[in-house]
Amino acid sequence: MGNISIKTYTGGKKSPRSLPGQSGEVPRIDSQPERLTEETFHSMLALERRRAERSRKPFILMLLDAEALFTSRSSDRHLQQLTKAIFASTRETDLIGWYKRDTIIGVIFTEVSLAGKDPVTQVLLTKVLNALHQHLDRGFAAKVVITAHLFPEHMDEDQSDHSADIKLYPDLKNHKPRKRASLIAMRAIDVAGSAILLISLSPLLAAIAVAIKLTSEGPIFFEQERLGQFGARFRCLKFRTMYTNNDPKIHREYIEQFIAGKAANEKTDGGRVVYKITDDPRVTPVGRFLRKLSFDELPQFWNVLCGEMSLVGPRPPVPYEFKIYDIWHRRRVLEVKPGVTGLWQVSGRSRTSFDDMVRLDLRYSQTWSLWLDLKILAATPRAVFYGDGAY
Repeated sequence: MGNISIKTYTGGKKSPRSLPGQSGEVPRIDSQPERLTEETFHSMLALERRRAERSRKPFILMLLDAEALFTSRSSDRHLQQLTKAIFASTRETDLIGWYKRDTIIGVIFTEVSLAGKDPVTQVLLTKVLNALHQHLDRGFAAKVVITAHLFPEHMDEDQSDHSADIKLYPDLKNHKPRKRASLIAMRAIDVAGSAILLISLSPLLAAIAVAIKLTSEGPIFFEQERLGQFGARFRCLKFRTMYTNNDPKIHREYIEQFIAGKAANEKTDGGRVVYKITDDPRVTPVGRFLRKLSFDELPQFWNVLCGEMSLVGPRPPVPYEFKIYDIWHRRRVLEVKPGVTGLWQVSGRSRTSFDDMVRLDLRYSQTWSLWLDLKILAATPRAVFYGDGAY
């Protein structure tokens, strides 16, 4: 049994405990299962993520890479035996299908329990391994590579890596041909647009750089670590708008209170709590002007040119912000590449609540199209000119 390769992904925290099925779950009856197609399985996996976000009941995605079995002469028989083994170790509420056609079979163990003394991932792996050895020859069983992936992915406070487990998001990685063509077109617009803007705005960029250097000590640019799509870290560029050696604790505490809905005592704009501190003592006079017109974010066109950001998309969060996100908040980081402008910026910017901002980002990702990006780009100059909600 030890010959089979096993990997477990829990997102950086101890696995939840207890075996699903211990609370009266009905096991499958002994009959041949029906495997979902790859497209259907990916759709069901996306739906299960949404359910887990709402119910807060985690699930486990188990992947059985059996490509070696499918290339043999007896592939049909081995596939039937493998599927029977999986079927014998799952419940009626679990889902079985092609994660990758003729290569990887996926199993979604829905609503796993958090109670019990043994890690649920290890319990499930042991159960599936025993079933494989009962239905497959040991030599063939040893060729199956099994991985387990827990959703939601938990983050420890001291965890530095916020990268998402890509295996849980095949629907976001494998775009349909039509959408793939639109994404390629948008990338072309990103490259051309950012290059043209950096060149055409070079006199303005130079003037801003001189103003910053002459009015306060410190570097011209401010580099801050942000999280891109799927939690990938990158260095986000901005013009420096604050005095050097300031205390970032002010912003961190405010963001924590704002996300938690406890920032009602902070300064507001027109009676509404805003996402940014409206009278930040750390901001320089030049910085306040740059922020009002969003000129401080012009260097991010370089991030767009490098492929770390897009012209349109959700704003990239800082790591300490991401750590306190609710489960459903994380989707704004996962589903699309971050952008310089977006639906939030042209719909009130900082004047919306945090949850409303996330909903706008999710609505953008769910309805994304090349035409939507073009409309947002067209609406951005007006939002910048009026500076509504910018601080």
